[in-house]
Amino acid sequence: MSEMNPVPAPWTRTRLRAAPGAACALALLVALTACLAAAFPRSVDRYEDAALRRAVERARPATTGVGVWAEQPGLFLPRERREEALLPGTLAAQYAKVRAAVPRPLVVDPDQSTYGVRTKPQEVPDRWLPRPSGLPAQLSLAAQQGLADHATVRSGRLPHAGRVTAATAEVEAAVTVETAKSLHIKVGSVIHVPGVERAPLAVRVTGIVAPRDPERAYWATQPLLRTPDLVLVPGNGADPDKYWAGSLLLAPEAAPAMLGTAVGPWRYWQLAPSPVGLHAHEADRLKSAVASLESGPALRRIRTLTDPTTTVNTDLDTVLNDFTGLRSGVRPLVAVAAFGAGTVAAVVLLMAGGLAADRRRAELTLLRARGASLPGLAGRLLAETAVVALPAGAVGLAVALLALPGGRAPQAIAAAAAVTAVACAALPLRAAAAHRTVRIQGGRADVTTVRPSRRRTVAELTLVVVALGAVEALRRRGTTGDQLTALAPVLVGVVAALVLVRLYPLPLRGLARPAARLRGALGHLSLARAGRTSASAVLPLLALLTALTTAAFGGSVLAGVREARDQAALLAVGADARIETTSPLPAGLPDRIRRTPGVQGLAVASITYQAKPTDLTRPVPLAGVDPRDYAELASRTGLGPFPEGELRDPTGHGPLPALASPAVAGAYGTRPFPIRLEDGTTVTVRITVVVDRTPAVAGDNFLVVDRAGLNRQASLPTALLLTGSHLNGPALRAAAPHSANVQLRSEERARYADSPLQTGAEHVYTTAVAAGAGYAVLSLLLSLLRTAPERTALLARLRTMGLTRTQGRHLLILESLPQAVLAAAGGTLTGWATIRLLSPGVDLTTIALSSSSDRAATTDAVLRTDATSLLLPAAAIVLVTVGVAGAQAWWTGRRGAVAELRAGDASAPP
Repeated sequence: MSEMNPVPAPWTRTRLRAAPGAACALALLVALTACLAAAFPRSVDRYEDAALRRAVERARPATTGVGVWAEQPGLFLPRERREEALLPGTLAAQYAKVRAAVPRPLVVDPDQSTYGVRTKPQEVPDRWLPRPSGLPAQLSLAAQQGLADHATVRSGRLPHAGRVTAATAEVEAAVTVETAKSLHIKVGSVIHVPGVERAPLAVRVTGIVAPRDPERAYWATQPLLRTPDLVLVPGNGADPDKYWAGSLLLAPEAAPAMLGTAVGPWRYWQLAPSPVGLHAHEADRLKSAVASLESGPALRRIRTLTDPTTTVNTDLDTVLNDFTGLRSGVRPLVAVAAFGAGTVAAVVLLMAGGLAADRRRAELTLLRARGASLPGLAGRLLAETAVVALPAGAVGLAVALLALPGGRAPQAIAAAAAVTAVACAALPLRAAAAHRTVRIQGGRADVTTVRPSRRRTVAELTLVVVALGAVEALRRRGTTGDQLTALAPVLVGVVAALVLVRLYPLPLRGLARPAARLRGALGHLSLARAGRTSASAVLPLLALLTALTTAAFGGSVLAGVREARDQAALLAVGADARIETTSPLPAGLPDRIRRTPGVQGLAVASITYQAKPTDLTRPVPLAGVDPRDYAELASRTGLGPFPEGELRDPTGHGPLPALASPAVAGAYGTRPFPIRLEDGTTVTVRITVVVDRTPAVAGDNFLVVDRAGLNRQASLPTALLLTGSHLNGPALRAAAPHSANVQLRSEERARYADSPLQTGAEHVYTTAVAAGAGYAVLSLLLSLLRTAPERTALLARLRTMGLTRTQGRHLLILESLPQAVLAAAGGTLTGWATIRLLSPGVDLTTIALSSSSDRAATTDAVLRTDATSLLLPAAAIVLVTVGVAGAQAWWTGRRGAVAELRAGDASAPP
């Protein structure tokens, strides 16, 4: 074929004017898809950044702060140089260099970072300071920069200092309000700090200050500067000795006076990480930066800038490790939804290109017949599509960037560019594949006549092998493997679509003959029309099954998360609500609680946590309960249900029947054994029932007996276990004593989802599944739109032969049902099979529960089949198909047959 002549300028404009509706629809589709694709990485970045900042903010500044410490200057140095090393000017210059030596991406917060000199706490002889056990108080001297900017003077004034040396006899200091209150310090008080080879240093208190932002890093990194501590001396029995420890805040210029005290001073540069500068995608680099500070190149640079003895201490790496561990458990599940939604969106873009190619089949065939080369034709179509897709993709990207500030831009741009590229290439590639050979008229290309080629068979078998490998890898390694494991649900849906496309002709052939014997032509004609569906129906089926599989998998993930949180909350509380005190509850409290709105059931328990079997020192929590109420509670909650009679003693004078955990039952068996209660009395019990869990006591170490068999003091209730669907927390707390601990299962459940990483992942997952479902419906509409002209013409011809409007509506519905029913049934079955196949390898504990202690409380955070996510999307597919077919038949009937039969004259290509 010869090359085409140069394309005149009006070509693209002319083609777009010929179909403005199609161009606008493509632009809207590309803009929406590009916006969603660009929003996904930005959303992930935003909630991961928020989670990392929350983790750092929740950790104590003493944990996240980076402390750079150096001993006092060497004793061999002249006194003047030692004093100069502690002056603010020297420390400030070193502080600037230390901050510059901190490796990126770790960013220091200059407002909360500081530097100074301090001593360790040392005993002071002043007897007017409080001595709880006769031990003298221990005070630390601290000269920290920036006191005036971070404290408010409540009385007196801030300390001043002139020329201070190691021999200075008296300096000024301030104390915080809490230190002054606990140690009985007033403005004008003088405290004497022991010296070395000199008289004690007199420290005169000139002011009492209140810290601003006491929980932030300036004060909270070294809490003793802000709050005194009552220190217990270890090894002194049940009533250990204790002493007060606190700090005296000197002026920075007074630091050289510490050289004359009995405890040598330390120089320090206190660096607080800036939460605003923390980004989750830099977590690995952050850990490397912290490691470099603690024992790497950064530490060597800091020692060169400060002192050879300098050390760096921080637990920020522990916080980062905890965050990355939580993120590694959440990311693979989000990737599953992203791959599913992305696959369906890509299929829809390809279908849009295929629809445009089918709409212009006659035009493209004529161009090829007149000598157009395949590259030239593809180039024209690419340019024509790019004029629409590129601006639309840019608009979608801009909307995503403006709507979601704060995330990384390169990933968003790459995602939007990929969407735009697929949209631009879909039409040229589809046209090039359909018009490789110049032909005037093509043959039938329906599913009952077209046989798959060998290449397609090999490709499909390869895909099946890859899918089986992904499923097996996920079952063996879980979701912590590579991206192939995250693709497992999508690959299962793709394989199912390919299998259904091959099996689709078989039921049609089986139903064709029986339908031919029926009276009327609708059944036979609808099956014949369904059998002549285009062989390219693999794309709609691929989109539908992938969306249905992803929706089913997503629904199972969310259902598993809900059930895991509910189970963990139930194990923590033991019922829907729990009221417990360490002392006996008031006598009339159970009746008042029963009358509280929402309470449906109540079980009284007398819990002794320090009950000890006489032959063991390890305590075993013992709960005394009313057998009837407690059996109903255990049955309703599912925590160790048992028959009521198992806890009753029919004789009234034998050992008390007991319900026990497997650990206790394994230790004592069924023989009677005595237990010493907290009041010193002894009760003999015999284990009759063994259960894994029980509502009254958390954990796997417990005994439950009938409290009627206990003495009066031991049988007094200390806990109330409530059940009810709508319990009122404020009302329960108002009715309970002030000392009571009131727990609600709903509040406990809400606490498990307090991490932005978990809530953000759930929101992104839900959005991705919803987007996939929306694109699946769009693919169904595109599939029906592709055959709409042919159906309309068929109805027009059949109406001229006497077909009524009702029969025409039934014909279109029956024709569309086989493929819709096949997709719905296949999608439901595939979703169910995917959940069953992948459930052993998917652990939802990380995304469901927020802390490691909560995760240890439950062992059942797995995928749960959710009937709604399985059946509702499938039913929606059938309903949409029937609705579109019925609407098309109604609209065709309104237009009339004559207009449709003459439509081809006007639409014929030139």
